[in-house]
Amino acid sequence: MDKQNMQINAPHLGTNLTGPPGHIGYSDPQAGYQVPPPDYASPGPVGLPVQYQPVTGHPGGPTQVPWMPAPLPPLNCPPGLEYLTQIDQLLIHQQMELLEVLIGFETNNRYEIKNSLGQRIYFAAEDTDCCTRNCCGPARPFTMKILDNMGREVITLERPLRCASCCFPCCLQEIEIQAPPGVPVGYVTQTWHPCLPKLTIQNERREDVLRISGPCIVCSCCTDIDFEVKSLDEKHVVGKISKHWTGLIKELFTDADNFGIQFPLDLDVKMKAVMLGACFLIDFMFFEMTTK
Repeated sequence: MDKQNMQINAPHLGTNLTGPPGHIGYSDPQAGYQVPPPDYASPGPVGLPVQYQPVTGHPGGPTQVPWMPAPLPPLNCPPGLEYLTQIDQLLIHQQMELLEVLIGFETNNRYEIKNSLGQRIYFAAEDTDCCTRNCCGPARPFTMKILDNMGREVITLERPLRCASCCFPCCLQEIEIQAPPGVPVGYVTQTWHPCLPKLTIQNERREDVLRISGPCIVCSCCTDIDFEVKSLDEKHVVGKISKHWTGLIKELFTDADNFGIQFPLDLDVKMKAVMLGACFLIDFMFFEMTTK
């Protein structure tokens, strides 16, 4: 990965966001969460930074990157999501795959997920077979496994095979977010529109919570592309998902993208995880090019 893209002092991620007027935080215990299985491990020593934790099972991944210290898990917080309770922004860096650059052979995508201090929070790895990746391209169904600093799978993203054309208002794109794996906490569904990219964030009961609206032309040169996260009536902007410009050479010859996510600090931790899933869906829908 380009080292310059790992710098965190980016001006477009320095703004603290608040909710719309009348916005109420989520400090109270959240109902509806299923208790994880008894054999699920604890998040490790509380408050102790896990510095330079080696990444096992991720060939080619960095071996010396500072990890975010494990905070004290709040009441009824899904295990592994306690990291999200203390942050209002995320940085997602897709790792460059040499095989894709040289011969255009589609490999599983891998991402580093960091906070604004550059500390790694999670590592995301796509789990899709070779035939699906290279036959279906960006429209492929996939399972994305998101691991914490102990190598535990704390979030699972499931994207089914759906229609990739905006001309058909049925069988549109969606992704399911599970935390822990097997326990749905939310969904992101595409809303049909002839011109604009529109998505809806839903809770585990498939009730609409937030809207996502993108620009008419999802293309940029030397600038970022913002997908605004809005209230249900779309009158108030409560966050955004930004695709960052990574440089002309990297944009032309690779599909390794960098993203930033901003959300209110007191947003429901489950909805923060769902916004993370929305970022991956946006990446595959609009920025995952096929180099063949």
